Amino acid sequence: MSAAPSPAPPRETRQREVISRLLQSAEGPLGVPELHARALNELPRLGVATVYRTLKLLQEQGAAHIVTLDGENLYEASGRGHHHHFSCRQCGRVYTLNTCPVALPAGTVYPGGFVVEAHEVTLYGLCPACAPR
Repeated sequence: MSAAPSPAPPRETRQREVISRLLQSAEGPLGVPELHARALNELPRLGVATVYRTLKLLQEQGAAHIVTLDGENLYEASGRGHHHHFSCRQCGRVYTLNTCPVALPAGTVYPGGFVVEAHEVTLYGLCPACAPR
């Protein structure tokens, strides 16, 4: 008995290419409304449902993942290595920080038996554009 053929990968669409590229080039994770607004510059007829479907597919393929900040799901491209985020309290933009402010290796054991597997840090304040000069 032969194994069933594996399903063909989803075909690359213009929508998927644009959304993927926008995630790759973003300074930080994006919410669906912002991602949709940016994509409309190139795809004026793009519906928000297509953005959601594309993000789901990109997650299933491992090309994107969810970042939850303040209860909101944002999306960013995968494969950026260990990093954290900065959220501007004035303009609301979220930036990726490529440095880690916490020296906390996996396997660290805290008093009480808490074993660290990973960590996430979000810093809050004013971005360079919003900070007083």
